[in-house]
Parts: sequence; C-alpha cells; structure tokens
Amino acid sequence: MRSVSRRVLLRGGALGAAVAVTAGCATGQAGRDAGPAAGKPVPPDPETVLLRELIAGKERTVALYASATSERLAPFRERHEAHLAELRRRLPPASAIPSPGPGSSSGAPSPASPSGTPSPTGDAARPPSLRSLRDLERRAAALRVRQVEGASPPLAQLIASIGACEAAHALALSRSL
Repeated sequence: MRSVSRRVLLRGGALGAAVAVTAGCATGQAGRDAGPAAGKPVPPDPETVLLRELIAGKERTVALYASATSERLAPFRERHEAHLAELRRRLPPASAIPSPGPGSSSGAPSPASPSGTPSPTGDAARPPSLRSLRDLERRAAALRVRQVEGASPPLAQLIASIGACEAAHALALSRSL
C-alpha cells in the first residue's frame, strides 16, 4: 500500500474545498437568477404597493373635490393635492404612476375603492354633497391608522399626518361652510 504524503493530502483537500465553494457559489447565483426567469415573479415592495394605493385614493379624492361646485371647498382640495404631490415624490422612479392628463378618466371617483381612500357611491356626474365628503374624510382618516402599521417610520409619519388632516376635514365639513 502506498503512503500518502501530507503535502498531497493538503493539496487534495484544498482542491476539494475550492471545487465545493465554486459549486456552491454557482448554485446560489443560479438560484437567485432563476427566480424571475423560472416564472417566479419578484414580489413587489410592500411600501411601493402602499404608496400606489395611497396615490390612487388621493387621485379619486382630488377628482371628487374638483367636481364640487362650492369654492369654499377649494382649500380642502388643495391640501389633498399637496398630499398627492408628496406621496408621488416618495414613489420610487421605476414604479412611478403617470399623472392623469386633462380629460383623463383615471382620476374619476369609483364607487368602491379597494385601497387608498374610500369613495362614496353615487352618480359621478352629480357634485358631491358635504355629507358624502365628510363621510369620505372620516373613512379615509380611519383607514390611515391601519396603513401606518407596516410602513417605515418616515412613511408612517406622512400617513399619520395625512390622516390627521383628513380627520380635521371631517370635523370642518360637519360645521356649516
């Protein structure tokens, strides 16, 4: 039987370790690259999803206030437009939502808003009543409490501020304008 020198044993061990590391790196990289290519889409960032929902809701709210006939409601609409601008600013560039242009129907209120800001039911051609706007603001403010839960601290602070503004709007709309 041949004896194996210590030098041969160490060389063989080092070579084996190098092969294992290289194979592990290749497998790990292939596993990461195979996700989208293998038909497994990368899940969207939860904050980006939340921002999109908030933006869509704010667009509906702004459109609803824009359809109101009273000029006394203009400051409410302007505050919602400021919220919308800040939310859009925080959206990552790759997932930006295009602003609806003039004549676009994407800003029209929908009867049931699955996310963002709830919108009242009713005919979109009629201007909203103060009661429907007040109810919209109350539901939106209540929704913000749940939306803050999973958000990062800076986004949670913005959402809380928006909710406080909506709660103030609901209170102001309860009084006669």
